[in-house]
Amino acid sequence: MIEQLQSLAHGVANALLLFMVVPLGMTAYRLLAGPGFADRFVALDMLSGLAVAIAALAAVVTGRREFLDVGLVLALFGFIGTAALAAFLERERRADP
Repeated sequence: MIEQLQSLAHGVANALLLFMVVPLGMTAYRLLAGPGFADRFVALDMLSGLAVAIAALAAVVTGRREFLDVGLVLALFGFIGTAALAAFLERERRADP
C-alpha cells in the first residue's frame, strides 16, 4: 500500500514538473518583454516562486531533503529582492515631483 502511494506521488510530481514548464516560459517572456520595470520585477518574483516549487517537487521525486534547503534559500533571496525593489520604487516615486 505504501509503495503504491509512493509511486503515485512520484508520478504526480513528475507530471507537475512537466506542467511547470508552461508558467516558467510565460514568466520568462514577461521578464524579457515587460513594458515597465514593475512588470519585470513581478515576473522575477514569480520566477523565484516557481523555482521554489520546482525545488520542492524535485525533493519529492528524488527523495533528497537537500532540495528543500535550496528552495528555502531561493525563497529568502526572492523575498529580499522583492523588498529591495519595493524600497527602490518607493524612493524613485518620492524623487519625482
